[in-house]
Amino acid sequence: MTIIVPILGDQLSEGLASLRSVSRADAVVLMAEVGEEAGYVPHHKQKLVLVFSAMRHFAATLRSAGWTVDYRRLDEPGNLGGLTAELVAAVGRHGAQRVVAVQAAEHRVMEMQARWADAAGVPVELIEDDRFLVSADAFRAWAGTRKRLRMEDFYRWQRETTGILMVDGVPVGGQWNFDKENRKALPGGMKVPEAPRFAPDAVTREVIAMVEAQFPVHFGTLDRFNWPVTRAGALEALSCFVRERLVHFGDYQDALVEGEATLFHALLSTSINLGLLDPRECIDAAVAAIEAGAPLNAVEGFVRQILGWREYVRGIYLLEGPDYVQRNALGADRRLPAIYWQGGSGMRCFDAAFEQTRDLAYAHHIQRLMVLGNFALLAGVDPFELHEWFLVVYADAYEWVEAPNVIGMSQFADGGLLGSKPYAAGGAYINRMGNHCGKCRYSLKVKSGPDACPFSYLYWDFLARHEALLSKNQRMWTVYDGWRRFAPERQAEIRSDAARFLSALA
Repeated sequence: MTIIVPILGDQLSEGLASLRSVSRADAVVLMAEVGEEAGYVPHHKQKLVLVFSAMRHFAATLRSAGWTVDYRRLDEPGNLGGLTAELVAAVGRHGAQRVVAVQAAEHRVMEMQARWADAAGVPVELIEDDRFLVSADAFRAWAGTRKRLRMEDFYRWQRETTGILMVDGVPVGGQWNFDKENRKALPGGMKVPEAPRFAPDAVTREVIAMVEAQFPVHFGTLDRFNWPVTRAGALEALSCFVRERLVHFGDYQDALVEGEATLFHALLSTSINLGLLDPRECIDAAVAAIEAGAPLNAVEGFVRQILGWREYVRGIYLLEGPDYVQRNALGADRRLPAIYWQGGSGMRCFDAAFEQTRDLAYAHHIQRLMVLGNFALLAGVDPFELHEWFLVVYADAYEWVEAPNVIGMSQFADGGLLGSKPYAAGGAYINRMGNHCGKCRYSLKVKSGPDACPFSYLYWDFLARHEALLSKNQRMWTVYDGWRRFAPERQAEIRSDAARFLSALA
């Protein structure tokens, strides 16, 4: 019996459940680069190169391991352009009697997979993706017992369930999280290690040329492409992080530093999301580093990002369903400003985050949340438009992880399902966490007029616009007390500056 085993571009794991469930003698692995997936949003050029190159390398790995691989390149004659079309053709081409696949991570592709049996005319077995640490059923059972779905509660449950960073039922170090120790600004003159280098090999250079030819108007540049595209490269990236960057990751993970795009961040999310790294092996590597002197606040902060946040947002995404991305609790309706595609805002923190997003397909979580996302929140940008922008521009962006981060955490568009309050902040926060403000065209010292920091007056204007809703939130009482202490003339001045800036932005 011939069995087709389709492997998607984010399922590049030799231990994939579908591969474990079939024999090499019976299976034909189908991998297809298709325009349908490359273009449902106009992905950053680096994202396309990353996925296609990693797929080609993974196909070679499978062949070396004895698997039969039917690989369909995007630029080869006869490419059918869609996953379903390529699957149907492969079933016919190989006379297959069955299809075995791992369930996709995104609702859009799940819905496609649900139609495969009818389209191909053979039984299709869909297997849950067990590379995640928490199954969909386990998350649903946990959520069903709770009045609120907070990440911190989920994280503690997972620590207790897995025993990670636990001794005799007690968290190592006597507390669950060390986040308060992870908010330091980088001291002047502190040396930051260079990010590991992964020079494009012949396969990747071939993909770069194809992407430039096929997708010339897509966002982003390719001359600084530097992502690992193989399992070996991903393991090297993990080792480099644990060896060189983990020691300071905790202290400075929220820092914003002029000219330092990567700081001490792990740069592993692309490899984990592709399947080149297993999330548990990343956790285990960090925890093992404690014996070599890695500080607990750094290790716990890294573990929380994977065991806590990554698993939590995936659970929320599955639980809330495909309509989650349409939520808009604050009624934000401003079109996404052109500065998200072109830069040139004049706000130095924003433009720095934009430029490295364009050139690296990367920005760290504080740039995404507290600069790019925060600005959209304060300006009242339509959350769905911002969601699609984030999905376009980052190499690690997949809807299951990106949508809850944008719709829920960044834009408060789910009305507080994910976060207990909006992640809104003015220029003072950005100045406290970084050093962009000193060279900015705008000034925090100027309180009003065209030279004042837009983040500052937009922050207060955001609070004023949503006072009826947000002032009921206990965590917002203090900031609303601050707003009400302004004289009516100062309130009017703030709102006038915001209206002027937003009108010019449009």
